[in-house]
Amino acid sequence: MNETHPKLSVNINKIATLRNARGGRIPDVVLAAKNAESFGAQGITVHPRPDERHIRYEDVRQLSRVVATEFNIEGYPTEDFLQLAEEVCPAQVTLVPDAPDVLTSNAGWNTLAEHNLLKGVVERLHRNNIRVSLFIDTDEALIAAAAETGADRIELYTEAYANAFEKNPDKAVAPYVLAAKAAGRLGLGINAGHDLNLDNLNYFAMNVPGLLEVSIGHALISDALYLGLENTIQRYLHELRKS
Repeated sequence: MNETHPKLSVNINKIATLRNARGGRIPDVVLAAKNAESFGAQGITVHPRPDERHIRYEDVRQLSRVVATEFNIEGYPTEDFLQLAEEVCPAQVTLVPDAPDVLTSNAGWNTLAEHNLLKGVVERLHRNNIRVSLFIDTDEALIAAAAETGADRIELYTEAYANAFEKNPDKAVAPYVLAAKAAGRLGLGINAGHDLNLDNLNYFAMNVPGLLEVSIGHALISDALYLGLENTIQRYLHELRKS
């Protein structure tokens, strides 16, 4: 059981997706972020992509001026992305190996093959006092290589856990427990995200040692359509606090 509860960072990409489907400024992503924080969110996450199909670079700039909790920007380290990060200096940048045309994040970094790229990017972001997390699978060799880049944290890619959870929770979480222990021995902080929801979140948080933060967007915003944003955030926090 965790001695301290993991933080909840709310990913508001889906708010921007809804806005962009119609054009204009409704729903307002800045207002959504401020409301999420007032309802208990301990961080705000965005993932701007080059085609700006949901969060736009200008959204990131606007959010950086109002987010009062931890601001986490996810993305592939293109030059444009890195310049944006240096401009707004969020609390954390989570580097994700997304090709420009992918629908959503679908793999962690190969930190062995991409060591030189990642090491250089980590050093660059650290010069701006930005904490760096690497989106990664549970392979312990890749986690060890992540530590060698100088990254501060890893974000465990939890889709495999979510897909296997209903059938066998113990088996689903086991690789993440081992990965978290390996990361802890290397001095890496541990975040997690992708397909975590109200059904599987508590079991994950209760069993994965050293978990510091979860980033949740799609499921949380979808639940908010039925339950309301405030009620939904409180439910997610409740699941984390039971761990």
